[in-house]
Amino acid sequence: MPTSVVAWGTMGAMRISAKADYAVRACAELALADATGRGEPVAVETLAQGQGLPTSFLERILADLRRGGVVVSVRGRSGGYRLARSAAEITLADVMRAVEGPLVTVRDERPPSLTYEGSAASLLDVWVALRVSVRDVLDEVTLADLVGGELPTSVRSMLGRADAWENP
Repeated sequence: MPTSVVAWGTMGAMRISAKADYAVRACAELALADATGRGEPVAVETLAQGQGLPTSFLERILADLRRGGVVVSVRGRSGGYRLARSAAEITLADVMRAVEGPLVTVRDERPPSLTYEGSAASLLDVWVALRVSVRDVLDEVTLADLVGGELPTSVRSMLGRADAWENP
């Protein structure tokens, strides 16, 4: 499992870890429960079942989300988890940072701490631009947007690019 949400794989591809994917999906379930007005905590088993996630892995993810201030846990017979704030106030970046740390790292370092020389001197600018691009999406989309199926215009416009759905 990578230590950062966006990591360079062996083939140079970007990837979102299963941990980050599961965290966002579990939070989407919590946002949906919140939107239905129940206001009651949701059991781990219910969250796992709602998205087809492994319960034991999800429990560890929820602990990270709790430490990151994204969810709160409620103890007792009718205990479980609920969002710490409204779904409209929690971005996908908040969720992903809570379980993985910084959104973009290179060799487990944040881009501004890197230096390159010679022919690769401009590479730092590329990594910083990549980080901005990732933030432009993940800091814009809230859990409410995700659950409501209404992505921000800036994100939706990216989907209209001719190459958006191609796998080169």
